[in-house]
Amino acid sequence: MVGQGIGDVWPKGLLRQTTRPRTTGDGHERWVGTDVRIARFAVGDEVGYGVVGEARGDGPPGTRAAGGGQVIAPLSGHPFGPGPDAIRLTGTSHRLDDVRLLAPVLPSKVIAMGRNYADHVREMGGEPPAEPVLFLKPSTAVCGPGDPIRYPVTLAKRVDYEGELAVIIGRLCREVPASQAAEVIFGYACANDVTARDLQERDGQWARAKGFDTFCPLGPWIETDVDPADLELVTSVNGEVHQRARTSLLLHDVAALVAYASSVMTLLPGDVLLTGTPAGVGPLEDGDEVSVTIENIGTLTNPVASRE
Repeated sequence: MVGQGIGDVWPKGLLRQTTRPRTTGDGHERWVGTDVRIARFAVGDEVGYGVVGEARGDGPPGTRAAGGGQVIAPLSGHPFGPGPDAIRLTGTSHRLDDVRLLAPVLPSKVIAMGRNYADHVREMGGEPPAEPVLFLKPSTAVCGPGDPIRYPVTLAKRVDYEGELAVIIGRLCREVPASQAAEVIFGYACANDVTARDLQERDGQWARAKGFDTFCPLGPWIETDVDPADLELVTSVNGEVHQRARTSLLLHDVAALVAYASSVMTLLPGDVLLTGTPAGVGPLEDGDEVSVTIENIGTLTNPVASRE
């Protein structure tokens, strides 16, 4: 079952028009961008959504000048709101450096898939499973770009990074066939499935180990126009690369994961599906900086700090 949602009302055509290079009467291109990137951001006490792109001159058609460089053009309304008039450009823009990027969604749930890269399964001493291994992270684990990952030093002795591709659901749906999965996906982001490894081993199930506040960094935005089939994923700690893989190595691809998850539970707009981590997981320490970079999406960076 696929309900009304982003695919029915989201004006992607409008946004693609605003993010294509345009030449005005004076011969200058005003807005440059080949992708549609939707970010959630804060300016002072105001929080909203916007389109991220590279600007020259006056920015997107109809906006007031923000100068050159990377900018964000605010949107009125909410990306998951109903109706054809739910969202539109406000006609203003900000330099991206002048805003604070937030977690791009506040999901009702984060559905994660474990053991979905064969090399990671084997580095953990197992064998690839016949079907996806599904678990949940609480919505309170989500944090945004630049937010510190809080290390619970009194409860855990080892906290690991796990760089992953995140799928953002755009429509209320359940029992979605793999062939229709693309219709319910709003876009993609970078994620870090932070895990208290010693607690995972001790508990025998993963709720506590993966459920601490800040254990699901997400961002830096939602890329709505990318093919997830073969993207490079790189995780680095303090500038040193620890994970490097391609999403073509997923044991169960994005469409299969959407079908599997939606066969179990209803997915709501804004829900997040984590697709699994490749080999190279390892520990984080207080003071580290961890980055997850995914080709054609962006880079998510978070510092690590003690929770105590």
